[in-house]
Amino acid sequence: MAQTRPSMQQLIGRRRRAGFVGRGAERAAFRANFDIPLEDERHRFLFHVHGNAGVGKTFLLRELEQVAREHGALTAYVDDHAGSVPEVLEVISRQFALQGRRFKDLERLLTAYRERWHEAELAAAAAPSTEAPAPSAGSMAVARAGLAGLGMVPGIGAVAGALDPAQLAQGADRLRSGIGARFRSHEDAQLVLAPESVLTPVLLDELSQAASAAPWIVLFFDTYERTGRFLDGWLHTVMTTERYGAVPATLVVVTSGQLPFDSARWGGFGDFMTDLPLQPFTEPEARDLLAGKGVLAEPVVSEVLRLTGGLPVLVSTLAESRPADPADVGDPSATAVERFLRWEADPVRRSVALECALPRRLDADVFRAVVAPPDAELDGLYAWLRGLPFVSERGGRIRYHDVVRSPMLRLQRQQAPRTWVARQRALALVFREWRTEAEAGRGAEELWADEGWRELRLAELYHLLCAGERSALASVLGDAVVACEQGESVAERWVWVLVEAGWDAETRVLAEWGRRLGEALGGGGTAAVLDLLLLEAGIESGSEEPLMADTVSVLDRAMPTSDSAAYVQGAPPGAQPPQAQPRPGLPEQPRVGAWPGAPWDEVAFASGWDVRLGRAVLARAHRGRAIAHDLAGDQRAAVAALNQALALTPDDPHSLALRGEYHRVLEAHDKALRDLDRALALNPADAFAAASRGATRLSRHELDDALTDLDRAVALKPDYPWALVRRARVHRTLGDAVRQLADLDRAVALDPDWAWVRCVRGDALRVAGRDEEALADYDHALALEPGYGSARASRGASLASLGRYEEALAELDRVLEQRPTYAWALLRRAEVRRHLGDDDGAAQDEARAAGVSGAGSSP
Repeated sequence: MAQTRPSMQQLIGRRRRAGFVGRGAERAAFRANFDIPLEDERHRFLFHVHGNAGVGKTFLLRELEQVAREHGALTAYVDDHAGSVPEVLEVISRQFALQGRRFKDLERLLTAYRERWHEAELAAAAAPSTEAPAPSAGSMAVARAGLAGLGMVPGIGAVAGALDPAQLAQGADRLRSGIGARFRSHEDAQLVLAPESVLTPVLLDELSQAASAAPWIVLFFDTYERTGRFLDGWLHTVMTTERYGAVPATLVVVTSGQLPFDSARWGGFGDFMTDLPLQPFTEPEARDLLAGKGVLAEPVVSEVLRLTGGLPVLVSTLAESRPADPADVGDPSATAVERFLRWEADPVRRSVALECALPRRLDADVFRAVVAPPDAELDGLYAWLRGLPFVSERGGRIRYHDVVRSPMLRLQRQQAPRTWVARQRALALVFREWRTEAEAGRGAEELWADEGWRELRLAELYHLLCAGERSALASVLGDAVVACEQGESVAERWVWVLVEAGWDAETRVLAEWGRRLGEALGGGGTAAVLDLLLLEAGIESGSEEPLMADTVSVLDRAMPTSDSAAYVQGAPPGAQPPQAQPRPGLPEQPRVGAWPGAPWDEVAFASGWDVRLGRAVLARAHRGRAIAHDLAGDQRAAVAALNQALALTPDDPHSLALRGEYHRVLEAHDKALRDLDRALALNPADAFAAASRGATRLSRHELDDALTDLDRAVALKPDYPWALVRRARVHRTLGDAVRQLADLDRAVALDPDWAWVRCVRGDALRVAGRDEEALADYDHALALEPGYGSARASRGASLASLGRYEEALAELDRVLEQRPTYAWALLRRAEVRRHLGDDDGAAQDEARAAGVSGAGSSP
């Protein structure tokens, strides 16, 4: 017998499959399932592929169908051309017949169904034309349940969910009337009114017979976001109940749609189904696809990746034209948007979907600001928007998937650039108004600690950047200086807004600023960000005022930071910093590809964007750099940075107070007092300067003046643990143990997880002979900071006082392994060794301690 040659369609399909790229994990999971015994709990009967439009779901389903056929499976593929369960069964029956397996009983019943359905439609159409009565309660219940999609209303099918329930109910009533007049047979009426109840048992019988001849049967249901409206409940009933009969165990179902499965319906059946979420191609996968089409030139590849976001359908579309130059790469935005909104015909809804892509995130208030003044229709539109497949919701706010939002933004910017700018400015104004409302009666320090205020400020800046406001870049960079004082996580948000605006507005200078600042943050933390800003931003010639004064009202206010970075971090100035930890970089960019390369100076300074920062902002950057040096334990470098800050703003009380504090740590007490006196003359309400001057005077043994300054600091700021600890030391020196412990108890109550405060109170309790209580403080401090050497040495001393010499020796040995010249610990170990009878060891420790200054001082 001559071998049948493949058809044109088969040859085309082979070529397409030969060029299939990516999705290796999904294909492997599906293929492996055929080798898992049916009784094995790892075997899956249902796979659900889901992801945004254009992500390659249909192409993957066709590939999985080929995999199934390679394993000898009978397969059927159903998409949204089927509008009801009976139409789905027709597609399955027809495709199985093409593979040599006819479902004769089902075919006969489907033929009868079509004939009876046609008769019912004729009867309903011939009914007298009278004003439609109110629909019956039963029909309304059916309509609201969405059961009209099962085939109960003529001409409706899969679009039932988009129609008015009353309209569906009236159609169902007319149909029942027509059936009652036309059919006397209960079986005929049932076939029309509830076709799934009659047809499904026959289908399952046919499948069981087919399973005896074929090793597998695999059904593929594509565009499930559409067909699931009438298929999902039916499929759930078929697979999880015996209502219609037994299902052969060799049946596998694969569904594919934009939405995940309904967890309310399917959530309890996760042990027999596999979820296959699809994301856009990674950059290597997209490059593989382009290479397979002969697109290899790097500038062309980069442009394709940038424009498509890795969306497979767009990458493939652009690759088909074989572009040889970046200018030949067409913009696929219109194609992408059409795919995302292909099911929506209403022009109002399509317009709303596009406009709502402008904000990075939306809630109901932002939605109303974007779309129109509030009216009754808006609530319905917002509910519709929340239900779109590419929209996700978290914490009451929604956002578009990046791969959908990007082409929507690009399309709006290209089609109507002036409208784009106007809308961005309008949104910036809305967020500015909300931010201003949030600022009423609050200081800048409080505002910067408020995440809600920060998000409003970031949204305002984002839209100003997208609108092309040239001063907006300087505003962001100036804000970034302040953000660095709040920590890396806050600074990261200001860096990321530049990346987002750069990509969304396709403004390379913004994206490059974001990239460089992000690399600095990831490599060296906020200190590196400040270094870059100081290097790249300058002062307008002859200007003494911040260039940002008109856009950043908050920065013009007096805004002291939290004492000093050392105190914020929970350690006294000059303390050994903790071991450096790896620093996080920016979140992964949501799009593959990169901007075409260009020298930084061309990108940054030939753009016309204003990047110059005024004296006050640059001075603040130097001050932030000083705080970073202090955190690293380098107070000399901190003083040098503050010298630069004060050269720009000589009368800044906060910089003077910080420099005075760093002079104190360096034991340059005269310089410290000069700076602190001047700082307090400029700002008498500065609790930090008062506390630092009190500590300086304590170091000079000026106890009365020290107590006056520290009383003043605590009066100005009652919840100031550092000042309380310093005042406790004055009380200790004056011999007032009661007031000393009162201040320390209050400091611990204010900040119970500051290891330094715990250790200081532990020392006071130990000296007072309350060693059990002291041990509790030392244990707490060491739980917070296991490497806190002085806390461990003091713990050893308390253990020795309690007669627990072996434990004390182990603690002191551990400390001295890390700090061999720790004189106080050496003397305490010498005492312990004498108690244990080790006089030689004790003598050695005493000799070592004698050569170290400060041997008698407590930790």
